[in-house]
Amino acid sequence: MKVHKGAAAYKNDRGSVVTIGTFDGVHVGHATILKRLAKTAKDLDLDAVLLTFFPHPRMVLQKDTSIKMLHTLEEKKNHVAALGIQHLVIHPFTHGFSRLTATEYVRDILVNQLKAKKIIIGYDHRFGRNRAADINDLKEFGKTYLFDVEEITAQELDDVAVSSTKIRKALEQGDIETANNYLGYNYNITGTIEKGKAIGRTLDYPTANLKPDEAYKLIPKNGVYVTQATINEKAVYGITSIGTNPTVGGKTTTIETYFLDFEGNLYDLQITLSFLKYIRDEATFDGLPALKKAIAGDELFAKNFIKTCE
Repeated sequence: MKVHKGAAAYKNDRGSVVTIGTFDGVHVGHATILKRLAKTAKDLDLDAVLLTFFPHPRMVLQKDTSIKMLHTLEEKKNHVAALGIQHLVIHPFTHGFSRLTATEYVRDILVNQLKAKKIIIGYDHRFGRNRAADINDLKEFGKTYLFDVEEITAQELDDVAVSSTKIRKALEQGDIETANNYLGYNYNITGTIEKGKAIGRTLDYPTANLKPDEAYKLIPKNGVYVTQATINEKAVYGITSIGTNPTVGGKTTTIETYFLDFEGNLYDLQITLSFLKYIRDEATFDGLPALKKAIAGDELFAKNFIKTCE
């Protein structure tokens, strides 16, 4: 798959089938639409193009820095590529772009730059300045610019929307199984291992402190999880604590993992941490001995759970 930074970077004159959207998480509902895009493009001997935007419009128009995404751009690229899409166009969302009229958007972006011959789009899709145009307008544009419009039904879009909502809600509640079921894969966070306070070492449970690659990545609910990562080409299970470490007076949220049956220096290593099972809520314990006892219980829980995975 080729990734293009902006619609103008896409260079191909043979024509394309285009779909448009955020596709955050690329879950099973998204996968159905993207597979349909890929098949349609193949049948018509055209390019399969996914047009998406970054940053998220709310980050630009509303200055909403609190919005969190299920996927980083890098993660989205990997999942989209796996579904047979030939071209991912990541168009920069700016104030200037938001002011394009519907005609300018269709003519300049979809037709002149992406060479759209067919557009697969949701029945409720809106576009152009102030989101003034809808799918009926797009069909009229199609008559002028010679492209077809295939409508994604309300039921299909409802499935996608419900899935996205349930994934976010599940992660915020620590319901990893539900989130993973809707995603079709294990939710994960990629980041770099950095030095922490090394409190875990004093408890005989040395932890690796993960700093996510992107601040806009959604972090699951505070608590303790069974996780897995690939380290030195080997799958390694771990116990991951998300929270502020209240027992030792922590204030900043961290993601710390004690990897089972692993020894070695992980500092500065980039890893992807996959979430498998929620163990318990974050808690404040009466001193380090009580905390150590709780971690031992978490370890026993994790090892019993891992047996069910093998």
